[in-house]
This record gives sequence, C-alpha cells and structure tokens, in this order.
Amino acid sequence: MAAEYVLVMTTLPNDADAAAFGRTLVTERLAACVNLLPPMASVYRWEGHVEQETERQLIIKTTRDRTVALWDRVRELHPYEVPEFVVIPIVDGNDAYLRWIGESTRDV
Repeated sequence: MAAEYVLVMTTLPNDADAAAFGRTLVTERLAACVNLLPPMASVYRWEGHVEQETERQLIIKTTRDRTVALWDRVRELHPYEVPEFVVIPIVDGNDAYLRWIGESTRDV
C-alpha cells in the first residue's frame, strides 16, 4: 500500500510566492500537503558556472498516480527553466496518514 504514495521535492527562488504555489497544488488536489521549508543557500552548477542563490525547498505529499499531472502543473507554475522535480517513494508509514493523502488527492 505505501509504495503508491510519494514525496516530491522541488525548490523555488526565495522571492517566489511559495505559499501560493503550494496552495494551488493542494486546491487542485495534486497534493495533499506542501511543506514550505525556510530559505536556504543552494550551490549548484548552471551553464558552466558555479552559482549560489537563496531558495526554498518544497516537499509535496501526493500519490504516484498524481505525479504526471503534478509535474505538468509544476512546469506551468515554476519560474525556473529546469525545475527540480524528484519523486521519492514512501515505503512505509502511518496507514491513516497515507489514506488521508489518497483521499486528499482523489478527484471529486
């Protein structure tokens, strides 16, 4: 049962409206919950240069079935040319919590 649930990670620039981004995903039932972590420093290679920016990590709880639609929507909303979109399977967890994820992302 647990493998049908996933965590999806993405980042946003610190000046982006992360709360609105997360609210959109939850409102559209693409996510049960989006955690907005505090600003952090990110160091990365982009176009041959090492860059450093302040970003916010978002952790999105959803179902494996919703990841394609979620990815499509993230690409529409995201300001980055190449947004982070990493899907991590949940291998075990609180059954009631996992059911809540399923119920919260199910089309009504």
